[in-house]
Amino acid sequence: MGMERTVAELGVLIYPGAQMAAVHGLTDLFAVANGIAAEHQSEQLPLLRVSHWQADSTHVPDRVYDSLAGHDRGLVALLIPPSIGGFSPDLATPALMQWLGRQHAAGAILGGVCVGSILLAESGLLDGRRATTHWTTAKQFSERYPAIKLNADKPIIDDGDLITTAGLMAWSELGLRLVDRLLGPSIATRTARFLMVSHRDSASQCGSNFAPILNHGDASILKVQHWLQGNGAVDVSLSVMAQQAGLEERTFLRRFRAATGLKPTEYCQHLRVGKAREMLEFSNGTIDHIAWTVGYADPGAFRATFKKITGLAPSDYRTRFGVTPLAVAAR
Repeated sequence: MGMERTVAELGVLIYPGAQMAAVHGLTDLFAVANGIAAEHQSEQLPLLRVSHWQADSTHVPDRVYDSLAGHDRGLVALLIPPSIGGFSPDLATPALMQWLGRQHAAGAILGGVCVGSILLAESGLLDGRRATTHWTTAKQFSERYPAIKLNADKPIIDDGDLITTAGLMAWSELGLRLVDRLLGPSIATRTARFLMVSHRDSASQCGSNFAPILNHGDASILKVQHWLQGNGAVDVSLSVMAQQAGLEERTFLRRFRAATGLKPTEYCQHLRVGKAREMLEFSNGTIDHIAWTVGYADPGAFRATFKKITGLAPSDYRTRFGVTPLAVAAR
């Protein structure tokens, strides 16, 4: 008899005016991915459990649907769908905002689509972080949330623990991004093909985008991971990271590796290369400038690290996966 597969619970938030097509679409997408993963008969792959959480004006959200009851280990991710009716400040109730903060603090990845991204902005979790939003709301967004680094020309910004997407139909890309993280790039690509939705294939050809393990339960290490995402792991040292965690250096090293599976130096490299991949795909800055932006003073060291992690030189990566400025503008 084999080991029991782990279960990864993905929550979808239903709030007043939420686009139900996205709620059901994400539920179907994860069911398809589960079916494809089952063909591999691998005990390494987690079983995706999908739950729906209903928010009202006063209470914290309740779980109203569950595809696989009885495995309560907390949410691996919570996805907030768009709303056709647009954003109203009434949606950001104190109960909901506090609940989002608690999910994030417990290690859940939070993903927002369109109005969903605005709800994340309202919660304050995106302050100091990078985000995208629908082009029609970009001006109001930057005025209302000056602390957020807005990149409205990018269709998706995967900032590790916080993912924002711009278009109403971008829920499929958000769902596929999570399938990629949890089940791997080839299953994400097959899921996209089955559903006949487009999916950027840089992950399947160069290894997944960096997917930090966040639901390990070590609060001190999670605090450092959130901090590293916020500052892009630029100019950080072992002693500063240990200080952030409130731990002695040797203890920090041991616990960091136990929680994330990587040494802190490797983790920071993966995080920086992940940001560089996104810049190579969606911007036309020079490679030296990108190296500097993600924290490498020496462009040669950046090129070597990038190639070690992705298998491609930065210039080859851009040639293969870069979106032309025209295509970005047309999105």
